Amino acid sequence: MRFAEEGAKVFAVDRDAASLRETVQKAAVKTHICDVTDGVSVKAMVQSCLDEWGRIDILVNNVGGSAPGGPVEMSEELWDAQVDHNLKSVFLACKHVLPVMERQAGGVIINLASTSGLRWTGSAQVAYAATKAAVIQLSRVVAVQYASKGIRVNTVVPGQLHTPMVEARLAQQRAGGNVEALLASRLKRIPLGFAGDGRDTANAALFLASDEARFITGAEIVVDGGMTVRCD
Repeated sequence: MRFAEEGAKVFAVDRDAASLRETVQKAAVKTHICDVTDGVSVKAMVQSCLDEWGRIDILVNNVGGSAPGGPVEMSEELWDAQVDHNLKSVFLACKHVLPVMERQAGGVIINLASTSGLRWTGSAQVAYAATKAAVIQLSRVVAVQYASKGIRVNTVVPGQLHTPMVEARLAQQRAGGNVEALLASRLKRIPLGFAGDGRDTANAALFLASDEARFITGAEIVVDGGMTVRCD
């Protein structure tokens, strides 16, 4: 929505048609259904975007989700699913969009990680933490590899934001369904004293996509109200 507000031609991708329809009602975008853990589907998605708009100037990899558990509690199947969901999806989108940007002699890629990829954030979610840390390093490597081709690659690292997922899923997982208790516990970790939301993440991504960030690549913007730099 923030990109659309700034005049971008948006090609929005989701695997859930109902969620995508809800987004479309709020912003003028073109849409596409895709499983971004499947290489064939991602290749078709990129071609569909090119057929629609003719070029791809900005790629935002905003797919991800956490599953609870450490190495002992987590099944091998769930570990593999988390790697596919959080990391392979970024790899595949970059794999198929980078050649397009290289032909255009420029472009911007923004990957979404998490403060869980930087430090312990309150619960054991080993696969999520590992894959989000990997997203940060993937971004750094690709940033250096493609800098000479005019392609910038950066990472937005959100902290504990108040998004719909908190109430729809995390409250049940971590607070027995008590949304207020979960929000209160999360707020205690944030030095600024208030919870950010999805627009704070979007604004960081928007900045990195803009010409104002033309000299920024291989970097991370942490959007967490100061939580990560706390020493306790």
